[in-house]
Amino acid sequence: MTPTSYDVRIWKTFVYQGVRKTTYSVRWCVNGKEFRKSFANAAQADAFRAELLAAAKKGTPFLILSGLPVNYESSAAGVSWYDFAVTFVDERWVHTSGNTRKTTAKVLMATTMALLKKQPATFQPVAVRTALREYAFNRSRRSQAPEEAVRILEWVRRNSPTMAVWEDPATVHRLLAALDLKLDATPVAASSVRRTRRVLNVVLTWAISRRVLHTNPLPKGRSATARKPANTVDKRSLPNAQQAARLLARVRSRPRGGPRLHAFFATLYYAAARPEEAVALRVADIRLPTQDAPNGWGELVLHTATPEVGGQWTDTGHRYEERGLKGRAAGETRPVPCHPALVRILRDHITREKLAPTDRLFQGAEGGELAGSVMRRMWRWARRSELTEAEYDSPLARRVYDLRHTCLTGWLNANIPPAQVAAWAGNSVPVLLSTYAHCVTGQQTELLKRIEQSQDLTPRHPAEEDLTGDLLVGSSVHAPWASEPLHDNAHATNVSVAEYPRPRHLRLVANTQADLRKRG
Repeated sequence: MTPTSYDVRIWKTFVYQGVRKTTYSVRWCVNGKEFRKSFANAAQADAFRAELLAAAKKGTPFLILSGLPVNYESSAAGVSWYDFAVTFVDERWVHTSGNTRKTTAKVLMATTMALLKKQPATFQPVAVRTALREYAFNRSRRSQAPEEAVRILEWVRRNSPTMAVWEDPATVHRLLAALDLKLDATPVAASSVRRTRRVLNVVLTWAISRRVLHTNPLPKGRSATARKPANTVDKRSLPNAQQAARLLARVRSRPRGGPRLHAFFATLYYAAARPEEAVALRVADIRLPTQDAPNGWGELVLHTATPEVGGQWTDTGHRYEERGLKGRAAGETRPVPCHPALVRILRDHITREKLAPTDRLFQGAEGGELAGSVMRRMWRWARRSELTEAEYDSPLARRVYDLRHTCLTGWLNANIPPAQVAAWAGNSVPVLLSTYAHCVTGQQTELLKRIEQSQDLTPRHPAEEDLTGDLLVGSSVHAPWASEPLHDNAHATNVSVAEYPRPRHLRLVANTQADLRKRG
């Protein structure tokens, strides 16, 4: 039985006028516990306060946990979490990509398992998780669920709580703590925590729009995620030129599929293409120089990405989903310079594979898209074969994506303007700098020399004893603030020496000198 109370006090609306906006907060107290809800305008705050006052006058009990009247939360209490989650998936299915569908299903599966009234005893936990992820939260496969999965999902529906569970702060806290742990009780990655919070925020915001919940119970601000995810590239994962050459050469030496994958990995290393962008390239998307220019630059025109998400998450049943470039409008292209070394590699690749202009540049062993499992297996083999034991155990080039990171870091180290690097990479300048700036090396000596030259006061300021002597004999003061006009950056005007006061200790010395002269 949910605890309630009739001890309710409702105060006047509190108005906070901030620098950017003004908020209107309704404050009330239930059984000695204070609650607050903020609104963007006064009308919304007054309407909510009027509802609380009306409920209190009618003698409606208030819930102690949430501070709201019992009838105010009747909608959440009448909706099953499992049924709501299934409806959410169905409503959003056509508006989301395959990767988003898969991520949403994983988050809803973990959330449902944590919210169950009791843990399964008749079914294996792994079978329950599989039934939820692959059938319950997959609209295209729900009707194909086998009998065992149907029985599991019926059991889950009976043991699923109502949406009122989200109105209990203690339950929400325990749920988030459970989602932050893996099945072996070790913490999940901080990026996974942030992704889970993002999906849950979308789900609960949708619940508010359907009037199932009145507020979003997830914590806000910095406390929402205890651990900050790493947004920067680990410098240890970036191979140097010799290490990259060794790895690519090892891939090329593999008789079966090696030369084909060598060209694929070289495209990531020289042109910073994402793996799903390189897989989508056609021969016609490459602009190579003429044969009489062996050292000429070419150009890659990226316009499509084909991530591998699995056939159960796409509308076509194909395991690859074709979509536009990341962070760009549909149909937008991204030209990237093609290094002369990459020009030679791709030209040999096209000739050896006998590719037509409309063919995919990188294909699988039997045609079609290049599978992610194939490229990852080849890269692991190259690392194991070529790197030392210490290098293999380190983060050095552990992921295929590290080749793109290496290329972008190399461009920044070559003093290419960040705006140009961001345009080639398909990132924004802030994201580029926050991700790769700390990996820029080899420029510190020149930068320190610039700082030394700009801040050195020795050529402009005489020794301290010489300055004191000049003052005592009444000679002119040579100071850096008197040698050149000062510039007021705020008004872009010159400030004369007379308008700019000298430091206090020099004024005292000058006054003492004037007194000595008067005394004769």
